[in-house]
Amino acid sequence: MPERESVEVRDLRVHAFRVATDGPGGHEEDGTLRWDSTTLVLVEADGGGHTGIGYTYGDVSVAMFVESVLASVVRGGDALAPPAVWERMVAAIRNAGRPGVGAMAVSVVDIALWDLKARLLGLPLFQVLPSFHDRVPVYGSGGFTNYPLDRLTGQLGKWVEQGIPRVKLKVGRRPDDDARRLTAVRDAIGPETELMVDANGALTRKDALYWARRFADEWDVRWFEEPVSSDDVAGLRLLRERGPGRLEIAAGEYGFVLKDFADLLDGPAVDCLQADVTRCGGITGLSQVAGLASARQIDLSAHCAPAVSAHSFCAVRRLRHLEYFHDHVRVERLLFDGTLSPVDGALCPARDRAGLGLEVRWDDAEPYRVHGRRPS
Repeated sequence: MPERESVEVRDLRVHAFRVATDGPGGHEEDGTLRWDSTTLVLVEADGGGHTGIGYTYGDVSVAMFVESVLASVVRGGDALAPPAVWERMVAAIRNAGRPGVGAMAVSVVDIALWDLKARLLGLPLFQVLPSFHDRVPVYGSGGFTNYPLDRLTGQLGKWVEQGIPRVKLKVGRRPDDDARRLTAVRDAIGPETELMVDANGALTRKDALYWARRFADEWDVRWFEEPVSSDDVAGLRLLRERGPGRLEIAAGEYGFVLKDFADLLDGPAVDCLQADVTRCGGITGLSQVAGLASARQIDLSAHCAPAVSAHSFCAVRRLRHLEYFHDHVRVERLLFDGTLSPVDGALCPARDRAGLGLEVRWDDAEPYRVHGRRPS
């Protein structure tokens, strides 16, 4: 495109789609939650004859927040300057609430604006960002607590067969069952695959410390995610300091504002920090989190949303890996053309597709719509 001083954001359109899970009896479980569907909130941002898209995973209320609070702030902003528009959005949500739905609403719009900018420039998004990498290693993630053993081992074993060298299962809902589940998984994936677990904050500090030692000693687990609630920063720090040396403590997926991540890095309370680009303020917010992690010499791992994380985390200097999460992989393949599949254990953003490289398959998406209207 010819050089311009700015490109006006002309309009925002907001959609939401709810997709049922494919778990046993229509449900999935982790240590602290049971659910029957996943909702993707999608924003389209128009400007300069192009449309950028962004998405997040959250309640349909995120879509309504974008429409009621952010749309009027974003219209008229410069599509070539997403951080400047991000600053306006953050100021606008002060009284509505920044953490939670507010942060997710900012995130989805920010991602759409970055996608729009990249499309205006005719470049893949990761090449528009100040990227350090051109590929993002992944780990297979699912292993829900209500899976029968054959589905659990089959899912994790399939990822290993596809060349993914690390996999994660959920633990902590019924701790007495976890030893049997972990033994079956270790037998299925072999001794060389890195094994990771996620309790989603289900355990007390003492129980988490007990299980940390067993995980490391009996199954060579190397990653223990949210052994206690991510709100219990002191508990995470205790686990990090007193747990087995080769077992890393991880948290951060529920970070919404920068202080959430600063608190986890204070001490620090984690061996590896996590961030979700669709929750932490989008790509603009992620860049700030990445700077904090780099300053503390701690790696940053991407939480879910693989299609957007594959681009955005290329710009994270201390990149560890990306959670290739079963639910999000399903939803993104259902709704979008241009999704990525792991090659040699990593996602590599396409160089021949502008922006995120995604196009919405509206015909396929329509049956799942719970908010908004199909574009004419």
